[in-house]
Parts: sequence; C-alpha cells; structure tokens
Amino acid sequence: MADNTPIVLGVDLDGVCADYEGAFRLAVARQRGLDPASLPPQTILDAYSQWGLTFEEFEEAHRRAVVEDHLFRRMEPLHGVSEALWQLSDAGVWIRIITHRLIFNWAHETSAADTAAWLDAHQIPYRDLCFIGDKPNVGADLYVDDSPTNILSLRAAGRTAIVFDQPYNGHLPGPRATTWQDVVRLVQEELTARDRQLPLPLTDDPTHEQEG
Repeated sequence: MADNTPIVLGVDLDGVCADYEGAFRLAVARQRGLDPASLPPQTILDAYSQWGLTFEEFEEAHRRAVVEDHLFRRMEPLHGVSEALWQLSDAGVWIRIITHRLIFNWAHETSAADTAAWLDAHQIPYRDLCFIGDKPNVGADLYVDDSPTNILSLRAAGRTAIVFDQPYNGHLPGPRATTWQDVVRLVQEELTARDRQLPLPLTDDPTHEQEG
C-alpha cells in the first residue's frame, strides 16, 4: 500500500531559491568602490578568492553585506522558484526551508528578520524555517541544495539530495536540477520510486493561498 504521509522537502535558500552571488557582488563592489562587472562570476566554491578577498576579508564583507546592505532581504529570487514550490506545496509536499545564515554574532536578528521578509515578499511557501548548518539531522525525505559540502554530507548520511546546478557543483553526480521545474519533476520521480504518492496531483497552473 502506498504511503500517503506528508512528504518533507528540505530546501536551501542561497544559490537555490535566491541569487546570493549577485547580491553579494553588489555589496562587495559598494564596499570597495568597484564596478560590480569587474568581479568575475563564481566558478568555484571558494569564489571570493577570485575577487581578491582573503577568508577573513570575505567574512567581514559578508557581515557588512548582511547588516548594512540587508543582503538577505534584497536578493533576487531565482526564476520559477515561487511557482514551483507552490506547485509542490499545493500537491501536498511539506516545504521545510533549511539555511545556515546565523553565522556572525550580533547579526542574528537582522539575518532572521530579513530572511522571513524575503520569503514573504517573493511568495515562497513553507511550513518550517530552520537556521542550521547540520542539515542531515533536519528531518526531510528529500533535499535540494547547491553546496558540494552539503550534498556530500547529506548523501553520506543516507539522505537523497537533488543538486541544484551551479558552476561550482558540476562534478557531483545527479540527480541534478537546472531549473525549478526540474526540481518538481525529480521530486515526483523520487516519490514514485519509493511508492510514495502526493495527496493531490501536480498541475502546471497552481492556485494557492499563502502559508508561512
């Protein structure tokens, strides 16, 4: 018999739902008096060495971006994220946002408040919002993440993780999503393989009421 208990999808934010790199580029350019176009695209996980930053300089630039530029409130959403997550949510998937943003002391209020404001502003559906770095221990059936470190730790713990395609994670084996509609398809395929069924069928034209 198929299992119809809610499916929990653990969703990362930076580089998956939101354009962290683009927003951080603008913040670093402002701090250093540079043209944002002079900072090259991120092609490796330690991208900010490409921008001439040491790790300590990156940490300080990130802290200032969060506090001064309200980085987590002003990031652009990635194409199709709201529509795809509503499609999944309306079909019965439990959306659990999992992000590791509480990094610096004395910036937690700003980080948490701006994250919640961003989710509301861009109509991202979710049931839980978890600020945690140890993602394998956050109970979810499936995960969507872009970080090679997170993907490897999730898989090492026996979790199923969809790689959200970015230049710095191309070496990782699939399942891989290059768009948010790919995520919808891969979630459905994974649930079919597990003999798990969504309470409602997936549609391409979801109607919904905001949850949060």
